[in-house]
Amino acid sequence: MDRRHWTLRFLIEFGSIMLNLAVGIALLWAAGALRYDLPAQDMSRKVIAIVWILGTNILWFVVRPRWQARLSVAVAFALILFWWLRIQPKQDRDWKPEVAQTASAVIEGNRLTVRNVRNFDYKTVSDFTANWETRTYNMENLRAVDLFINSWGSAWMVHPIFSFDFGPDGHLCFSIETRPELGEEYSAVGGLYRRYELIYLAADERDVVRVRTNYRGNEKTWLYRLKLPPDAVRTRLMEFIKRVNELNENPAWYNAVTDNCTTSVRAQHPAHERPPWDWRMLLNGKADRMLYGMGVLNQSLPFDQLKEKSLINDRAHDADHDATFSARIRAGLPGME
Repeated sequence: MDRRHWTLRFLIEFGSIMLNLAVGIALLWAAGALRYDLPAQDMSRKVIAIVWILGTNILWFVVRPRWQARLSVAVAFALILFWWLRIQPKQDRDWKPEVAQTASAVIEGNRLTVRNVRNFDYKTVSDFTANWETRTYNMENLRAVDLFINSWGSAWMVHPIFSFDFGPDGHLCFSIETRPELGEEYSAVGGLYRRYELIYLAADERDVVRVRTNYRGNEKTWLYRLKLPPDAVRTRLMEFIKRVNELNENPAWYNAVTDNCTTSVRAQHPAHERPPWDWRMLLNGKADRMLYGMGVLNQSLPFDQLKEKSLINDRAHDADHDATFSARIRAGLPGME
């Protein structure tokens, strides 16, 4: 066999492998769409997804004539994709009480009014008094934005919470989360599909931070001051407010890759102002180290020492129900002048 024929054969076989790989990925994706998004009982969805995988593999690799069988698979996939893309998020589901309300905000002059700020009073994670409040903030008092990093044990995945410091008016937190219905639990794979709506919770630190430090077991939380000039702090706040109002009017889907608690923040920036993509935006357990390298976190200590000093669990336990909770968890932390 001459070199030209060998090269042609190699390209044909390589192309066949790539085609089958692409088809396999597409069939698995469609199985997930059926498993997580089909409007049916859980067991029915599982059975339908299994039947889809077995049936399409038989059609693709076994049934002859192949062109007819493979065309059938392609048409079926196209129909599933068409159906899936038309699934619309909703605002009126039977939500868990923690996400029952969506926030909205209005700025009149220097007065920021935020409705449905969550400020729950907890006895345990599941035993709480629900409080949804309307709060006002003087924009002239806006002086900083802080970042809480919450970890439930993974070295690679964490949850960020942004807290805007309005001085005498207190702190306003934003936590980007899934919006689960009653009885619905989070699924990492399900988060890749149209299973959960997206919510921007506006909250008090004594709620959204304290429930993680004081009431959820084995979770750690770090607190960092972001080194941003005043105009940048205001810009970041306005981006959150804009997105909060958008979601209050038009619900959107959460996605574990494209619209999660970290990538959504990047997407808020105008396209020309977004920082370059970094893998640590997706595997965000390393995002604080990334921010340190960018000079956004305090530089007075090496990163490992900064992170050690920024752990606030003990401080939060000591402050607990204290009205000065926010001040006590910050006292003496690097950069919290």
